[in-house]
Amino acid sequence: MHGGWLSALLDSALGYAVHTVLPAGRGFTTLDLHVRFVRAVTVAVSRLRVEAQVTHAGNRTVTAEGWIVGPDGKVYATGTTSCLVLKMEQ
Repeated sequence: MHGGWLSALLDSALGYAVHTVLPAGRGFTTLDLHVRFVRAVTVAVSRLRVEAQVTHAGNRTVTAEGWIVGPDGKVYATGTTSCLVLKMEQ
């Protein structure tokens, strides 16, 4: 499987995790995204699960980490992100 696809999965999951800690009227933009590919995802891997959690939630930045896990419990990729919190115009 192409690494860009795995990166997109992690980026989405990390963004969803960040969004859960934002108060109303706030948004965010990604400052950085780091992805580490641990093992290859082949056709033998029938299903993937992406997990993410916030590791720091401040007023200006939020950081999160995540994992892509196979049905056998093996980790296929990990990722971290830092996001800048923005005040949304209404």
